[in-house]
Amino acid sequence: MLVHPWDAGLDEAEWQTWIADGHDFGQLSVNGLPGHPPMVVPTHFTCDGTHLLVHLAKPNPVWKAIEHDPNVVFTVIGDYAFIPGPWRAKPGIPPTDGVPTSYYAAVQFTCRAEIIDDPEAKAELLRRQLAHFQPDGNHAPVAVDKPPYGRMLSGIRGLRLEVTDVRAKFKYDDHKPVEHRSTVAERLTERGQGLDAPTAGQQLRRLDRIGPWKS
Repeated sequence: MLVHPWDAGLDEAEWQTWIADGHDFGQLSVNGLPGHPPMVVPTHFTCDGTHLLVHLAKPNPVWKAIEHDPNVVFTVIGDYAFIPGPWRAKPGIPPTDGVPTSYYAAVQFTCRAEIIDDPEAKAELLRRQLAHFQPDGNHAPVAVDKPPYGRMLSGIRGLRLEVTDVRAKFKYDDHKPVEHRSTVAERLTERGQGLDAPTAGQQLRRLDRIGPWKS
């Protein structure tokens, strides 16, 4: 992932806060077996210190690839929008000469995967995930000897992903003038399609923190 200086995360707290703010679904990318392409699996995940927790169905074809090479990448993308060319036209040039782009936030975790097969360890992984995704409880105990989870544990495998590197990108034209960025955020809010509102929010947040870009 190319990260220009003006797109880079300002500090670790920025991407950590963004992930914690409901961005808990991503893509697990695994090196394919020799002669085969990489494999990509969309899935929810839970942060656990310097690890990411994932569970997948045992029949998932990704397991052989992970056993062959445990070095993986987990990518989370959000707050994205298409920015039309006329919105980016410089003053004094025809709007049709403006070049469109995409805005988005992305965090890529480089990880080393550990497969979890022990029933109690899998149960603990599920307990941690439920504590995140369903914090109000309202579910049966996750125990190896009690239904409904006990009998289902044999159908999944867990993954503990040790994070070894993080690359964060917040692509919101931070190298453009303040007026331009404010105007685009207003237009996103007015358009109000898809993820326009959170995209505008990210642009204004970065604008507030960075101000005018200094190369």
